[in-house]
Amino acid sequence: TGDFVVDEKNRTIVMTEEGLEKAEKLFGVDNLFSLENAAMVHHLDQALKAHNLFEKDVDYVVRDGEIVIVDEFTGRLSEGRRYSEGLHQALEAKEGVKIQEESQTLAEITYQNYFRMYEKLAGMTGTAQTEATEFSQIYGLDVISIPTNVPVRRIDKPDLIFKTEKDKLDAVVKRIKELHSKGQPVLVGTASIEKSEMIHERLKREKIPHNVLNAKNHEQEAEIIKDAGQKGAVTVATNMAGRGVDIKIDDEVRELGGLAILGTERHESRRIDNQLRGRSGRQGDPGESQFYLSLEDNLLRIFGGERIQKIMNSMGMEEGEYIESKLVTRSIEKAQKKVEAMHYESRKNILEYDDVANYQRKAIYAFRNQLLDPEYDIEGKIEQNREELVDYLLQEAEIFSGQPSEDYDLDRYTTLIREYTGLEISPETFRGKEADEIREETLKILKDAYEEKFGIFDEEQRKEIEKILLLQVLDTEWREHLYEMDVLKTGIGLRGYNQKDPLVEYKQESYRLFEALVRRIKFESLKLLYLVQFDFSAPEEELEAAEKMLEELAIDEDELISNEYQELPQDTTDAQNTPYVAPHKPKRNDPCPCGSGKKYKNCCGKSGPKKGLLA
Repeated sequence: TGDFVVDEKNRTIVMTEEGLEKAEKLFGVDNLFSLENAAMVHHLDQALKAHNLFEKDVDYVVRDGEIVIVDEFTGRLSEGRRYSEGLHQALEAKEGVKIQEESQTLAEITYQNYFRMYEKLAGMTGTAQTEATEFSQIYGLDVISIPTNVPVRRIDKPDLIFKTEKDKLDAVVKRIKELHSKGQPVLVGTASIEKSEMIHERLKREKIPHNVLNAKNHEQEAEIIKDAGQKGAVTVATNMAGRGVDIKIDDEVRELGGLAILGTERHESRRIDNQLRGRSGRQGDPGESQFYLSLEDNLLRIFGGERIQKIMNSMGMEEGEYIESKLVTRSIEKAQKKVEAMHYESRKNILEYDDVANYQRKAIYAFRNQLLDPEYDIEGKIEQNREELVDYLLQEAEIFSGQPSEDYDLDRYTTLIREYTGLEISPETFRGKEADEIREETLKILKDAYEEKFGIFDEEQRKEIEKILLLQVLDTEWREHLYEMDVLKTGIGLRGYNQKDPLVEYKQESYRLFEALVRRIKFESLKLLYLVQFDFSAPEEELEAAEKMLEELAIDEDELISNEYQELPQDTTDAQNTPYVAPHKPKRNDPCPCGSGKKYKNCCGKSGPKKGLLA
């Protein structure tokens, strides 16, 4: 019932029939799902997600008139990060702040493929054991547990489970008062900014002095953490304080039992719970930890299932009562494992799709590195592209060898030449000639026109201009390609309804997109070279700006893929998703590299060589 159904577990929203009718009436359309309304459906979907799946002070904060994402694992603000596909704009509209333009992806790589670029991988953390399977399957790394230097004296008490959120928070505040009255320092861990503010308000009412540490006031983090282990200190923090910090305690606090950790709910990941516990009892110090939970907590409500609810109801619990049960604790751990497995499958799925894009990324970055190499044969590359363009135009105009010359559509052919080069050539130039002769004549005309335009520059100037223009086209087309890949990835899952494997379909479609990208880079760069106009009256400042632009395009090599990853697989058995960079192609009249003594065009070049995608 209602206008839409919210699935918090899978974070999706589905419109009901009633909702669709209302939406169609609101927008004044007959069919919301017709092709021309596709963008409208997308915006509606994102608006519903923004209002029903994303909470202020939990998933994001509003700061200085902007939406800033809160990292769910670290609890810190993710400056500069924005949700994609219009979701961020939907959140901006929801909160009434300025709606900014959607960002354009310039480059992207998953963490997994980024780490795989290194020959050697290693890491150290206190909480790797719960993710041992993932480290093994994704990176081929084994997790080894190292014994503590001194025995752990911290007492980890069983979870206390309450029926309602109110009962739980009342019990947390009561326990804080008890510990504070005897001077034992307390660190209260919360899962969100919103929950930390709720406890802050209750402690204020009880007149208990305390510090609050969350993403809103992270600037004071060092100062707050420094004092968190002092006698009588009470610190309320999100999981940002549960990571990589040593909270020092003195001998007096050790006598009182050390730092007490109170967790106000279990996180979706056991790793984060373990990190919070680990703030206490460090280096052999005493300490204690305990989690306070309620049936209204997200983890139990969404993933706990009916089992825990039944256990609680069967005990006939009254308001304020709690249970301390190993059975319930085990059920909670099962729920956490279920969520972790779901997130792992999601990351694994993302990696499988990114592996497809990774070959393309390597090929593009390798070619970009080649362009930035002063020794790169840019002239040879342009000549090769010119030959491929002429072959493509002949094919588009359906001018083939063995076909009667009077059947050639020379008007169409010369129109295509004009579109790609701006050169006006009369169809009569090619009248009565065979396809091979037309090809040679076209190449001669194009080369002469090119030399006439660029012959006025010395070799160094010419190379600089050619590289600038080629890099411009490469970067622009690559950006467009990334957008196309995002669009493809968004809708490819629907192929599953047609009994097709979405991943296989994605590989095939993305390879076709990549082939089209390569062709565009070659032909659009040629088009730009032929159509560019030089203004020799340009002031000195503009010339300096052009030189500066080349320097900016020549990105520091540390920012690019390492040279080791420029060599791409040449095995053609998996050509559908393994593009490669081929060696430079000989000119048609050059001696054939096979050593036969014949011209290349009359030997290996006769049937057409296997061409690399980029070089």
